[in-house]
Amino acid sequence: METHIKKALDEWKEEISEELNVIEKEYEEVKRELQVYSYKFNITKQVVQSTINDEIIRDIRDLYHKPFEQKVSQLKESIKELEEKKKVFQMFVDKIERVSEKEEGKPYVSVI
Repeated sequence: METHIKKALDEWKEEISEELNVIEKEYEEVKRELQVYSYKFNITKQVVQSTINDEIIRDIRDLYHKPFEQKVSQLKESIKELEEKKKVFQMFVDKIERVSEKEEGKPYVSVI
Protein backbone atom coordinates (compact mmCIF):
# COMPACT_ATOMS: atom_id res chain seq x y z
CA MET A 1 0.00 0.00 0.00
CA GLU A 2 1.31 3.41 -0.88
CA THR A 3 2.40 5.48 2.08
CA HIS A 4 0.01 8.37 1.47
CA ILE A 5 -2.94 5.95 1.33
CA LYS A 6 -1.85 4.19 4.51
CA LYS A 7 -1.36 7.54 6.24
CA ALA A 8 -4.79 8.78 5.10
CA LEU A 9 -6.48 5.56 6.26
CA ASP A 10 -4.66 5.69 9.61
CA GLU A 11 -5.75 9.30 10.12
CA TRP A 12 -9.32 8.43 9.21
CA LYS A 13 -9.28 5.43 11.53
CA GLU A 14 -8.01 7.69 14.34
CA GLU A 15 -10.78 10.22 13.66
CA ILE A 16 -13.45 7.50 13.67
CA SER A 17 -11.95 5.92 16.80
CA GLU A 18 -12.21 9.25 18.59
CA GLU A 19 -15.87 9.50 17.59
CA LEU A 20 -16.37 5.92 18.76
CA ASN A 21 -14.84 6.84 22.14
CA VAL A 22 -17.25 9.78 22.47
CA ILE A 23 -20.16 7.46 21.68
CA GLU A 24 -18.86 4.91 24.22
CA LYS A 25 -18.69 7.57 26.96
CA GLU A 26 -22.20 8.80 26.17
CA TYR A 27 -23.43 5.19 26.13
CA GLU A 28 -21.95 4.54 29.60
CA GLU A 29 -23.53 7.73 30.98
CA VAL A 30 -26.95 6.87 29.59
CA LYS A 31 -26.58 3.31 30.83
CA ARG A 32 -25.87 4.54 34.38
CA GLU A 33 -28.81 6.94 34.23
CA LEU A 34 -31.04 4.12 32.97
CA GLN A 35 -30.00 1.97 35.92
CA VAL A 36 -30.93 4.74 38.37
CA TYR A 37 -34.30 5.39 36.78
CA SER A 38 -35.04 1.68 36.52
CA TYR A 39 -34.56 1.39 40.27
CA LYS A 40 -36.72 4.46 40.89
CA PHE A 41 -39.42 3.15 38.59
CA ASN A 42 -39.44 -0.31 40.17
CA ILE A 43 -39.47 1.08 43.71
CA THR A 44 -42.44 3.33 42.96
CA LYS A 45 -44.19 0.40 41.26
CA GLN A 46 -43.73 -1.72 44.38
CA VAL A 47 -44.91 1.08 46.64
CA VAL A 48 -48.03 1.58 44.52
CA GLN A 49 -48.77 -2.14 44.66
CA SER A 50 -48.44 -2.09 48.45
CA THR A 51 -50.62 0.98 48.95
CA ILE A 52 -54.34 0.75 49.56
CA ASN A 53 -55.36 4.40 49.49
CA ASP A 54 -56.44 5.34 45.95
CA GLU A 55 -55.66 9.02 46.38
CA ILE A 56 -52.11 8.29 47.49
CA ILE A 57 -51.70 5.85 44.61
CA ARG A 58 -52.80 8.53 42.13
CA ASP A 59 -50.40 11.03 43.66
CA ILE A 60 -47.50 8.59 43.55
CA ARG A 61 -48.29 7.68 39.96
CA ASP A 62 -48.52 11.32 38.89
CA LEU A 63 -45.46 12.51 40.80
CA TYR A 64 -43.11 9.58 40.33
CA HIS A 65 -44.31 6.49 38.54
CA LYS A 66 -45.36 8.00 35.20
CA PRO A 67 -42.38 10.38 34.89
CA PHE A 68 -39.97 7.56 35.80
CA GLU A 69 -41.64 5.24 33.31
CA GLN A 70 -41.32 7.87 30.57
CA LYS A 71 -37.67 8.49 31.46
CA VAL A 72 -36.88 4.77 31.39
CA SER A 73 -38.50 4.46 27.96
CA GLN A 74 -36.60 7.48 26.66
CA LEU A 75 -33.28 6.17 28.02
CA LYS A 76 -33.89 2.72 26.52
CA GLU A 77 -34.45 4.34 23.15
CA SER A 78 -31.24 6.35 23.56
CA ILE A 79 -29.36 3.16 24.42
CA LYS A 80 -30.63 1.50 21.23
CA GLU A 81 -29.56 4.48 19.12
CA LEU A 82 -26.13 4.59 20.74
CA GLU A 83 -25.66 0.85 20.27
CA GLU A 84 -26.44 1.28 16.57
CA LYS A 85 -23.97 4.17 16.31
CA LYS A 86 -21.31 2.11 18.09
CA LYS A 87 -21.89 -0.77 15.70
CA VAL A 88 -21.64 1.46 12.61
CA PHE A 89 -18.48 3.26 13.72
CA GLN A 90 -16.90 -0.02 14.79
CA MET A 91 -17.59 -1.36 11.28
CA PHE A 92 -15.62 1.58 9.87
CA VAL A 93 -12.66 0.81 12.14
CA ASP A 94 -12.80 -2.92 11.34
CA LYS A 95 -13.00 -2.36 7.59
CA ILE A 96 -10.15 0.15 7.59
CA GLU A 97 -8.03 -2.32 9.56
CA ARG A 98 -8.91 -5.17 7.17
CA VAL A 99 -8.05 -3.11 4.10
CA SER A 100 -4.77 -1.99 5.66
CA GLU A 101 -3.81 -5.53 6.69
CA LYS A 102 -4.80 -6.98 3.33
CA GLU A 103 -2.87 -4.35 1.40
CA GLU A 104 0.24 -4.60 3.62
CA GLY A 105 0.69 -8.22 2.58
CA LYS A 106 0.78 -7.33 -1.13
CA PRO A 107 3.97 -6.26 -2.86
CA TYR A 108 4.20 -2.58 -3.80
CA VAL A 109 2.78 -1.99 -7.26
CA SER A 110 2.88 1.47 -8.74
CA VAL A 111 -0.45 2.64 -10.13
CA ILE A 112 0.34 5.12 -12.88
